[in-house]
Order: sequence, then C-alpha cells, then structure tokens
Amino acid sequence: MEIKESIRSGLKELILPELGKIREENTEIKTILALTNKRLDDINVHLADQSRRIDETNKRIDSVREELGLEIRETNKRLDRLYEVIVRRDEHAQVVQRLTVLEREVAEMKRKLAA
Repeated sequence: MEIKESIRSGLKELILPELGKIREENTEIKTILALTNKRLDDINVHLADQSRRIDETNKRIDSVREELGLEIRETNKRLDRLYEVIVRRDEHAQVVQRLTVLEREVAEMKRKLAA
C-alpha cells in the first residue's frame, strides 16, 4: 500500500498545483467575460440610442423635405404668375406702340383729306 500511497501523493503534488492554476485562470476568465459582457451591453444600449437619434433625424429630414417641396411649388406658382404679368406688360407695350403708329397714320390721313 505504500507504493499506492506514494504514487497518490506524487500525483497530488503534480496535479493539485495545476488544478489550482486552472481554477485561478478560470476565475480570471469568468471575470473578464463578465466585464466583456457588461461592455457589450453598454455598447448595445449606446447603439440603440444612436439608432433612435438617427430615426429622429430622418423624420426631421423628411419633414424639412416636405416643407421645401411645398415652398418650391409655391415659388413656382409665383414665378408662373410673374411670367404672366411680364408677358402682359410686353403685350401692352406692343399694343401701345401699334396704337401710336395707327394714331399717326390717322392724323396723316386727316391732313391729306383736309388739304
């Protein structure tokens, strides 16, 4: 039995310190894993917040796009109206010019008839 005991004690001397080291390393790994998981949780919360902010920004962009679309349409209507006014003024100037020419012609005819 002494041989059995000496083999047992020899194995204990070799294996027990290694088991102790493995346990310590296992504890360290668990601690690091817990910290890593905490960091991942924090990052997930941060990403969710960023995603919410992006969604809010996109909504604001869509709202501004709609407002600009309405303003552009309104501006186009004003430009169309301005164009109509300018064309009328141009037509009016042409009518005045033609009327002036006609008045001169009528005045000349009256002079010729009077002579």
